[in-house]
Amino acid sequence: MHPEIKKIYQNYPQIPYINPQRDLNTWLKDLKIGKAKLVPKRNMETTPDGLLPGDLILLWRIAFGTFTNKSWFPKYFEYDYGIDAPSHLQNLLDQGYAYIESPFQSLDHITAAEVKNILKKHGIKGYSKLKRDQLDQLLQAEITEAELDQEFTVRGLALTEKGQTALDSNPDVIDRHPKKKY
Repeated sequence: MHPEIKKIYQNYPQIPYINPQRDLNTWLKDLKIGKAKLVPKRNMETTPDGLLPGDLILLWRIAFGTFTNKSWFPKYFEYDYGIDAPSHLQNLLDQGYAYIESPFQSLDHITAAEVKNILKKHGIKGYSKLKRDQLDQLLQAEITEAELDQEFTVRGLALTEKGQTALDSNPDVIDRHPKKKY
């Protein structure tokens, strides 16, 4: 680790993650002129559960029901929360805060056209005028989970009760996180 990074973050409970691809010299220069900023110290302090604020933001994003194994991670996880989001997500999964949904549970992450293609591929007929929920029901009635698993790779992520409890126990972290304005 760069000695200046250790010095900058010496009073933090832990040193924030810095992507090895980051141009440290440019970042350090930008930091000196105020163009860049440090990860806030409070974002490197763990909750009683041992989670960092960045972990809670990951859980919050999962709670929306739109986060998948194919979702991208915004730069704010590194620059504002000091975490390597992909590895922290894996830790959250391993520790039982969230789980990867099954193929049937993940159907809402693919289009109706994709569902129709799966039905067609399996020789199932009579779906052309069906609505989306009816397509999903037909798929579940005619195809096994193992067969469906081979048809698409996107999987939703969902919170466990443990994950929801962690999120509910730390509303201040979510309240501080910038929200999109529409």
